[in-house]
Amino acid sequence: MITDEFLYFFLRLRKGEVRRVVQRVKSLYPDDTPEQLAQHLINTQSVLSFVGGAILHLPQLIPVAGNVWKLAGFAGGASIMTRMHLYLILEIALLFDHDIEDKARIPELIGVIAASGVSAASPYLVSRLQWNPLAAIPISGVTASLVTQIVGAEAIRLYKKKKVSPKLVAKAKTVGISQ
Repeated sequence: MITDEFLYFFLRLRKGEVRRVVQRVKSLYPDDTPEQLAQHLINTQSVLSFVGGAILHLPQLIPVAGNVWKLAGFAGGASIMTRMHLYLILEIALLFDHDIEDKARIPELIGVIAASGVSAASPYLVSRLQWNPLAAIPISGVTASLVTQIVGAEAIRLYKKKKVSPKLVAKAKTVGISQ
């Protein structure tokens, strides 16, 4: 219950939307494996991440924009990118028949939040290196897209591991085999 409250109220994650996207991709590609379906989701989101990452850092380039507007742009952009990546990892988990309600998703989601933070900070690297501020636009887009690819690839690797069926665990315990 606490997990659901945290994910909904703080991150605005809607698990119904995750399920809808998974059903949609399954209906579009009915003969694809879960790994192929996940790759479709990753590819689509990579393009969105590139565009979003580039556009969301435009306030950094406006000299007359105050620090409040720059910070608001950074915080808003980071929030959007983080949610996109959180949805992606939950969609991939569902494609591989993992329970998106399970508490085991929490550490995975925290890892995604950290990766998204690295992506959101890329324009500040441009500033620290004293490069042309316009370089922040493509660098932000490429970084966001790369983070999407990495998050997606790691989610596939993690979730394609076979789940041990609860029935098999129960049967193993009855014959004296523990996990």
